[in-house]
This record gives sequence, structure tokens and C-alpha cells, in this order.
Amino acid sequence: MEYLYAPWRADYFGDCKEADCIFCHLSSNQDKDEQNRVFYRDDKVFCVMNKYPYTPGHFLIIPHIHTNSPATLESEIWLHLQTLGQKGVALLEEFGAQGVNYGINIKKAGGAGIPEHLHLHLIPRFIGDTNFFTTIGEGRVYGVDFDTIFHKIKTLAKNHFKSTS
Repeated sequence: MEYLYAPWRADYFGDCKEADCIFCHLSSNQDKDEQNRVFYRDDKVFCVMNKYPYTPGHFLIIPHIHTNSPATLESEIWLHLQTLGQKGVALLEEFGAQGVNYGINIKKAGGAGIPEHLHLHLIPRFIGDTNFFTTIGEGRVYGVDFDTIFHKIKTLAKNHFKSTS
């Protein structure tokens, strides 16, 4: 397997404390939502486009509280996260997804890129999105404009993520 060197991602990995956690930073900077590609927030969670998406439309639902496991999350927040996850699948289906990968990688050993702050991935899938480049070249091509996708997801979220608190 060939590895691509991407040092600009270094800030997103490693041991982060609440004070320097990228997700806590996004949570506490509501005034920068557009710049940070946060398209929904309420008192329990917020939704943000994945900065390094697997496919166009890949987003995260993240609790405001800094925790690394569902076991330490209040049930009310966990249920809210899952409710929005269910609505997120419908959002991605309206977006045009032909399938959705839905999941949480819990802690470093579970594959989490940011293991200290729990987050739910919703990844739209499309027939043919795993093409020769991904399979043979072990890379990905993002063939659409990121800002256009963000604004489309943000518009769809207004219909799908109506007040659920």
C-alpha cells in the first residue's frame, strides 16, 4: 500500500484535550459556522461537513460535550444523536445517495481519527464511487465543488433537522 504524506492533517490526530480539541473548537465558535462548514446546531449536537470526505456529502454529527465513548454520554444526548442520524440518512437519500455508511469509530483502537471526541459519520455512497483510482491507485478524487455540496446539504438540513430537542 502506498501512503500519501499529508502533514496539514497533523492537528487533527494525536492526543487532544478538551482545550485543544478541534470538535470543541467548532462547538464553541458558532459565529464561524459558515467558515467551518457547520450546517446545523442545537443545544446537544452540531453537524459539520467532514474536512476530508470519503465521498461528496460526508458529514459528522458531534455532541457538544467532550467525551470519547457512548458509555459516558448522557442517554438523552445519545438518543438525540441517533435521532438526527436517522434524519441524516433521509437527508442524504434526498441528496441523491444510493446508500449510506453510518457509524462511529470508538477510541483509537476502534479506528477513530479523533478518538477523544465521539462523532457519528454519515457517508453517502453512490454506485461506482469505488472506482479504479480508489481500488488500484489507493486514492480518491473529489470531483465536485466542496462549497456547492456544503450549501446543498445545509439547505436540505433545514427540512430534515427541524427542532428535535
